[in-house]
Amino acid sequence: MVTLYAEGDLLISRDESIVTATFNRPQTRNALTFDMYERLSVLCKQAAHDQSLRAIILTGAGEKAFAAGTDISQFKAFKSGQDGIDYEKRMEAVLDPVEKCPVPLIAAIAGACTGGGAAIAACCDLRIATADMRFGFPIARSLGNTLALSNFRRLVALMGPARVKHLIFTARLMEAQEALSIGFLSEVVSNVADLMPSARALAEQLAGHAPLTMMACKEALRRIHADGDHADDHDLVMQIYGSEDFKEGMDAFLEKRTPQWKGR
Repeated sequence: MVTLYAEGDLLISRDESIVTATFNRPQTRNALTFDMYERLSVLCKQAAHDQSLRAIILTGAGEKAFAAGTDISQFKAFKSGQDGIDYEKRMEAVLDPVEKCPVPLIAAIAGACTGGGAAIAACCDLRIATADMRFGFPIARSLGNTLALSNFRRLVALMGPARVKHLIFTARLMEAQEALSIGFLSEVVSNVADLMPSARALAEQLAGHAPLTMMACKEALRRIHADGDHADDHDLVMQIYGSEDFKEGMDAFLEKRTPQWKGR
């Protein structure tokens, strides 16, 4: 049974252990307001306290865009470089919880995925897109602003510095097949009608797997990229091997049955 528990510009619904959050401004290609950003941040923070939640799907309403970036009207009050510092700090306060969300995040992308929408997609764990997807940050031919260092870090981790430079310098939008070939996308579907069923099937597959294993994978990879050789996994190993789920996994394996994961 699907339960809708948030409406407006960010629709949030839940079906069993899977939440779907939909950017809901199709008339603006789902351009993102600060309220939408902040509600997404809250959702990802709350996921850390919900052991029954197994996956989150992010998508955009309509067929033209996942999200086309921050609504330009949000910038009208900017007067100086300090406004840019404050904006990027505010954005990182949103993107950091999305990146650190302990639950697997799946971006289901149709059409344009640009600017702030592209930054959100880059924070997700897995990305599925329609064949007409276009991904990028065309700021060199539009606003003339810059990405924050944290966003450059995420992009370099996903596609390497040379491709990031080419995307920014040329202001081009990367197409679906190229994104699939470099591993940025895990799947390309032919049309919008196939997008959410594919995302849902993937979410259901993840929902049947050990949530602590996936959480540890996410956090370990994040630490490796952030801390390099200084990354430490002691707490993760302690948590996983000391968990009820690890004991359940061993028991289920020996008893030749399907494990019943609890996320603790």
